[in-house]
Amino acid sequence: MSPISDPNVRASCPEGTLPRRVVIAAIPAAVASAAVIGSSGCTSPAAGPSDLVAPRFFSSHQAAVVQDATARIAPGPEDDPAEAGHPGAREADVTGYIDAMLGSLGALAASTGGGAPAPMVFAGGPWSNRHSSGPDLMATFSTLDPVTRIAWRRRLAGWQQQYASGIATLDKLAGGDFTKATPAEQDKILAGAEAGAFRSLLFEHTLEGLYAVPEYGGNRGLAGWKDIRYPGDSQPRGYTSDEVERSDGRDPVDDTGVVADVLKFLGQL
Repeated sequence: MSPISDPNVRASCPEGTLPRRVVIAAIPAAVASAAVIGSSGCTSPAAGPSDLVAPRFFSSHQAAVVQDATARIAPGPEDDPAEAGHPGAREADVTGYIDAMLGSLGALAASTGGGAPAPMVFAGGPWSNRHSSGPDLMATFSTLDPVTRIAWRRRLAGWQQQYASGIATLDKLAGGDFTKATPAEQDKILAGAEAGAFRSLLFEHTLEGLYAVPEYGGNRGLAGWKDIRYPGDSQPRGYTSDEVERSDGRDPVDDTGVVADVLKFLGQL
Protein backbone atom coordinates (compact mmCIF):
# COMPACT_ATOMS: atom_id res chain seq x y z
CA MET A 1 0.00 0.00 0.00
CA SER A 2 1.37 3.41 -0.91
CA PRO A 3 1.80 6.25 1.64
CA ILE A 4 -1.05 8.04 -0.10
CA SER A 5 -3.68 5.34 0.35
CA ASP A 6 -2.52 4.07 3.75
CA PRO A 7 -4.17 6.04 6.62
CA ASN A 8 -1.39 4.89 8.95
CA VAL A 9 1.30 6.83 7.05
CA ARG A 10 1.42 10.56 6.41
CA ALA A 11 2.62 12.26 3.26
CA SER A 12 2.76 15.84 2.07
CA CYS A 13 4.86 18.02 -0.19
CA PRO A 14 6.59 21.40 -0.45
CA GLU A 15 5.01 24.74 -1.10
CA GLY A 16 4.20 26.15 -4.51
CA THR A 17 3.31 29.64 -5.51
CA LEU A 18 -0.47 29.40 -5.08
CA PRO A 19 -2.33 31.41 -2.42
CA ARG A 20 -1.55 30.14 1.06
CA ARG A 21 -4.98 29.16 2.39
CA VAL A 22 -6.15 27.78 -0.97
CA VAL A 23 -3.08 25.56 -1.30
CA ILE A 24 -3.42 24.34 2.29
CA ALA A 25 -7.04 23.34 1.59
CA ALA A 26 -6.45 21.88 -1.87
CA ILE A 27 -3.41 19.68 -1.36
CA PRO A 28 -4.92 17.00 0.93
CA ALA A 29 -7.62 16.13 -1.61
CA ALA A 30 -5.30 16.48 -4.59
CA VAL A 31 -2.60 14.28 -3.12
CA ALA A 32 -5.03 11.65 -1.86
CA SER A 33 -6.75 11.34 -5.21
CA ALA A 34 -3.75 11.40 -7.50
CA ALA A 35 -1.09 9.42 -5.61
CA VAL A 36 1.58 11.73 -6.94
CA ILE A 37 4.22 10.93 -4.31
CA GLY A 38 6.66 8.18 -5.25
CA SER A 39 8.81 5.95 -3.10
CA SER A 40 11.08 8.88 -2.27
CA GLY A 41 8.11 11.02 -1.21
CA CYS A 42 8.09 13.11 1.95
CA THR A 43 6.65 10.90 4.66
CA SER A 44 7.31 11.48 8.33
CA PRO A 45 7.24 9.31 11.45
CA ALA A 46 4.51 9.52 14.00
CA ALA A 47 4.55 12.10 16.74
CA GLY A 48 3.02 11.76 20.16
CA PRO A 49 1.44 14.32 22.44
CA SER A 50 3.70 17.28 23.05
CA ASP A 51 4.18 20.06 25.53
CA LEU A 52 5.80 23.21 24.19
CA VAL A 53 6.82 24.16 27.73
CA ALA A 54 9.16 21.16 27.79
CA PRO A 55 9.84 20.15 24.17
CA ARG A 56 11.64 16.94 23.27
CA PHE A 57 14.01 18.33 20.67
CA PHE A 58 13.57 22.10 20.41
CA SER A 59 14.68 24.65 22.93
CA SER A 60 11.88 26.94 24.11
CA HIS A 61 13.06 29.64 21.71
CA GLN A 62 13.32 27.24 18.78
CA ALA A 63 9.79 26.01 19.46
CA ALA A 64 8.53 29.61 19.50
CA VAL A 65 10.22 30.35 16.16
CA VAL A 66 8.75 27.25 14.53
CA GLN A 67 5.33 28.07 15.96
CA ASP A 68 5.40 31.56 14.46
CA ALA A 69 6.78 30.33 11.13
CA THR A 70 4.24 27.53 10.70
CA ALA A 71 1.49 29.96 11.69
CA ARG A 72 2.49 32.18 8.77
CA ILE A 73 2.28 29.17 6.43
CA ALA A 74 -1.09 28.06 7.81
CA PRO A 75 -2.54 31.05 9.70
CA GLY A 76 -5.44 30.69 12.06
CA PRO A 77 -7.74 33.34 13.54
CA GLU A 78 -5.06 34.41 16.01
CA ASP A 79 -2.72 35.19 13.13
CA ASP A 80 -5.14 36.72 10.62
CA PRO A 81 -8.68 37.99 11.34
CA ALA A 82 -9.68 36.85 7.84
CA GLU A 83 -9.15 33.26 9.01
CA ALA A 84 -11.93 33.42 11.62
CA GLY A 85 -13.47 29.96 11.82
CA HIS A 86 -10.48 28.34 10.11
CA PRO A 87 -8.01 26.74 12.53
CA GLY A 88 -4.37 26.94 11.56
CA ALA A 89 -1.01 25.63 12.68
CA ARG A 90 -1.33 26.98 16.22
CA GLU A 91 -4.72 25.40 16.79
CA ALA A 92 -3.55 22.03 15.44
CA ASP A 93 -0.33 22.16 17.51
CA VAL A 94 1.83 21.71 14.44
CA THR A 95 4.93 22.76 16.39
CA GLY A 96 4.34 20.08 19.00
CA TYR A 97 3.91 17.54 16.21
CA ILE A 98 7.21 18.52 14.61
CA ASP A 99 9.06 18.54 17.92
CA ALA A 100 7.80 15.09 18.91
CA MET A 101 8.62 13.77 15.44
CA LEU A 102 12.21 15.04 15.58
CA GLY A 103 12.66 13.46 19.02
CA SER A 104 10.80 10.23 18.32
CA LEU A 105 13.91 8.04 18.28
CA GLY A 106 15.78 9.90 20.97
CA ALA A 107 13.34 9.93 23.88
CA LEU A 108 12.34 6.31 24.32
CA ALA A 109 11.82 5.43 27.97
CA ALA A 110 12.44 1.88 29.08
CA SER A 111 9.24 -0.10 29.52
CA THR A 112 8.49 -2.08 32.65
CA GLY A 113 8.71 -5.30 30.66
CA GLY A 114 12.31 -4.66 29.68
CA GLY A 115 13.64 -2.93 26.61
CA ALA A 116 12.19 0.13 24.92
CA PRO A 117 8.67 0.54 23.54
CA ALA A 118 8.13 0.77 19.81
CA PRO A 119 9.00 4.26 18.57
CA MET A 120 6.04 6.30 17.36
CA VAL A 121 6.87 5.98 13.67
CA PHE A 122 4.28 3.65 12.12
CA ALA A 123 0.79 3.38 13.64
CA GLY A 124 -0.18 -0.27 13.84
CA GLY A 125 -3.74 -0.06 12.57
CA PRO A 126 -5.56 -1.14 10.52
CA TRP A 127 -8.17 1.25 11.94
CA SER A 128 -8.99 3.60 14.80
CA ASN A 129 -12.14 3.77 16.91
CA ARG A 130 -13.43 7.01 15.38
CA HIS A 131 -16.44 5.29 13.83
CA SER A 132 -16.76 2.24 16.04
CA SER A 133 -16.91 1.32 19.71
CA GLY A 134 -13.85 -0.91 19.45
CA PRO A 135 -10.25 -0.19 20.43
CA ASP A 136 -8.06 2.38 18.71
CA LEU A 137 -5.71 -0.05 16.99
CA MET A 138 -3.76 2.83 15.46
CA ALA A 139 -2.64 3.93 18.92
CA THR A 140 -0.32 0.91 19.02
CA PHE A 141 2.87 1.46 17.08
CA SER A 142 4.84 -1.10 15.12
CA THR A 143 8.30 -2.20 16.16
CA LEU A 144 10.99 -1.14 13.69
CA ASP A 145 13.35 -3.72 12.32
CA PRO A 146 17.06 -2.78 12.60
CA VAL A 147 17.39 -1.60 9.00
CA THR A 148 14.27 0.57 9.19
CA ARG A 149 15.41 2.05 12.49
CA ILE A 150 18.79 2.98 10.98
CA ALA A 151 17.07 4.57 7.98
CA TRP A 152 14.74 6.63 10.17
CA ARG A 153 17.56 7.67 12.45
CA ARG A 154 19.49 9.01 9.47
CA ARG A 155 16.42 10.80 8.11
CA LEU A 156 15.64 12.39 11.46
CA ALA A 157 19.27 13.44 11.96
CA GLY A 158 19.11 15.28 8.65
CA TRP A 159 15.87 17.02 9.60
CA GLN A 160 17.23 17.93 13.02
CA GLN A 161 20.19 19.63 11.37
CA GLN A 162 17.91 21.43 8.90
CA TYR A 163 15.71 22.74 11.70
CA ALA A 164 18.63 23.91 13.80
CA SER A 165 20.22 25.80 10.90
CA GLY A 166 16.89 26.97 9.48
CA ILE A 167 15.75 28.47 12.77
CA ALA A 168 19.11 30.20 13.13
CA THR A 169 18.69 31.62 9.62
CA LEU A 170 15.21 32.99 10.39
CA ASP A 171 16.57 34.65 13.53
CA LYS A 172 19.48 36.18 11.62
CA LEU A 173 17.23 37.54 8.88
CA ALA A 174 14.97 39.05 11.55
CA GLY A 175 17.86 40.85 13.21
CA GLY A 176 18.23 38.41 16.07
CA ASP A 177 14.79 37.04 16.99
CA PHE A 178 12.23 35.93 14.41
CA THR A 179 9.45 35.90 16.99
CA LYS A 180 9.81 39.66 17.54
CA ALA A 181 9.30 40.48 13.87
CA THR A 182 5.87 41.64 12.69
CA PRO A 183 3.73 39.19 10.71
CA ALA A 184 4.48 41.13 7.51
CA GLU A 185 8.19 40.96 8.24
CA GLN A 186 7.96 37.26 8.99
CA ASP A 187 6.16 36.68 5.68
CA LYS A 188 8.89 38.57 3.81
CA ILE A 189 11.62 36.56 5.51
CA LEU A 190 9.93 33.25 4.78
CA ALA A 191 9.32 34.22 1.15
CA GLY A 192 12.97 35.13 0.60
CA ALA A 193 15.44 32.95 -1.26
CA GLU A 194 17.69 32.50 1.76
CA ALA A 195 14.91 30.71 3.66
CA GLY A 196 13.70 28.76 0.64
CA ALA A 197 14.90 25.26 1.53
CA PHE A 198 13.77 25.55 5.14
CA ARG A 199 10.42 26.99 4.05
CA SER A 200 9.80 23.90 1.91
CA LEU A 201 10.52 21.59 4.83
CA LEU A 202 8.28 23.64 7.12
CA PHE A 203 5.49 23.54 4.55
CA GLU A 204 5.75 19.76 4.30
CA HIS A 205 5.60 19.25 8.04
CA THR A 206 2.92 21.89 8.54
CA LEU A 207 0.60 19.97 6.21
CA GLU A 208 1.34 16.78 8.08
CA GLY A 209 0.66 18.40 11.44
CA LEU A 210 -2.63 19.80 10.16
CA TYR A 211 -4.04 16.76 8.40
CA ALA A 212 -2.37 13.64 9.82
CA VAL A 213 -4.43 11.16 11.76
CA PRO A 214 -4.41 12.39 15.38
CA GLU A 215 -2.62 9.27 16.65
CA TYR A 216 0.52 10.86 15.21
CA GLY A 217 0.19 13.84 17.52
CA GLY A 218 -0.90 16.54 15.07
CA ASN A 219 -4.37 17.63 13.99
CA ARG A 220 -5.18 18.45 17.62
CA GLY A 221 -8.88 18.19 18.31
CA LEU A 222 -9.29 17.17 14.65
CA ALA A 223 -8.83 20.86 13.81
CA GLY A 224 -7.56 20.23 10.29
CA TRP A 225 -10.16 17.62 9.43
CA LYS A 226 -13.02 19.75 10.73
CA ASP A 227 -11.83 22.70 8.65
CA ILE A 228 -12.00 20.69 5.41
CA ARG A 229 -15.07 18.76 6.60
CA TYR A 230 -13.32 15.39 6.46
CA PRO A 231 -14.96 12.84 8.80
CA GLY A 232 -11.80 10.81 9.23
CA ASP A 233 -11.09 7.18 8.51
CA SER A 234 -14.28 5.14 8.51
CA GLN A 235 -12.88 1.65 9.10
CA PRO A 236 -14.22 -0.82 10.10
CA ARG A 237 -17.68 0.71 9.68
CA GLY A 238 -17.11 1.76 6.09
CA TYR A 239 -19.27 4.23 4.20
CA THR A 240 -23.00 3.81 3.65
CA SER A 241 -24.43 4.06 0.13
CA ASP A 242 -25.99 7.38 1.07
CA GLU A 243 -22.65 8.77 2.23
CA VAL A 244 -20.99 7.68 -0.99
CA GLU A 245 -23.67 9.20 -3.23
CA ARG A 246 -24.62 12.31 -1.28
CA SER A 247 -22.96 15.56 -2.33
CA ASP A 248 -21.77 17.89 0.40
CA GLY A 249 -22.02 20.88 -1.90
CA ARG A 250 -19.96 22.47 -4.62
CA ASP A 251 -16.22 22.13 -4.20
CA PRO A 252 -14.93 25.67 -3.46
CA VAL A 253 -11.87 25.08 -5.64
CA ASP A 254 -13.75 23.38 -8.47
CA ASP A 255 -13.15 24.91 -11.89
CA THR A 256 -10.60 27.34 -10.48
CA GLY A 257 -7.58 25.45 -11.75
CA VAL A 258 -6.10 25.22 -8.26
CA VAL A 259 -6.12 21.43 -8.08
CA ALA A 260 -4.69 21.14 -11.59
CA ASP A 261 -1.94 23.63 -10.72
CA VAL A 262 -1.13 21.77 -7.51
CA LEU A 263 -0.92 18.43 -9.31
CA LYS A 264 1.26 19.96 -12.02
CA PHE A 265 3.59 21.39 -9.37
CA LEU A 266 3.80 18.14 -7.41
CA GLY A 267 4.45 16.20 -10.61
CA GLN A 268 7.65 18.19 -11.08
CA LEU A 269 9.15 17.03 -7.77
